[in-house]
Amino acid sequence: MDEDESLHRYGLRPDGSSLDEVRSLLSDHVRLEQEAQGNGDTELMKLCCVQLFNAGSLDDVLLIWQAKSAGMDADCSIDIQLLCGSGLARTKSYLLGKRLPEADAALQRLLQCEAVGDFEDFSTEAQSAQYAAYYAP
Repeated sequence: MDEDESLHRYGLRPDGSSLDEVRSLLSDHVRLEQEAQGNGDTELMKLCCVQLFNAGSLDDVLLIWQAKSAGMDADCSIDIQLLCGSGLARTKSYLLGKRLPEADAALQRLLQCEAVGDFEDFSTEAQSAQYAAYYAP
């Protein structure tokens, strides 16, 4: 599946079982990006992250972080704001409570990005609207 097919099939706001399919698709491409020397489709990975961002579940934060940190291309393609579908404060609290190395790495990156202004005037609604405009036909 490519980015266009995923967008057509799931839209920007997948629901229910479609979210599980998006998670699975993202996980598959994370593996490809990590294990097959950058063969993951980073544009599709970004779209999956946008879809999960729009769902707003804290349970997806570490999966989105895995995608972002899968390789240099993925890191550049996947915006740090996509970790924060539940809001910045809730995401930071969630990561702080996880006590896992990957959660700490994600939290440190969020804090660094926040310190340099990457979250100035951030809101999930505005971020979602930006992605809706970006993916508009």
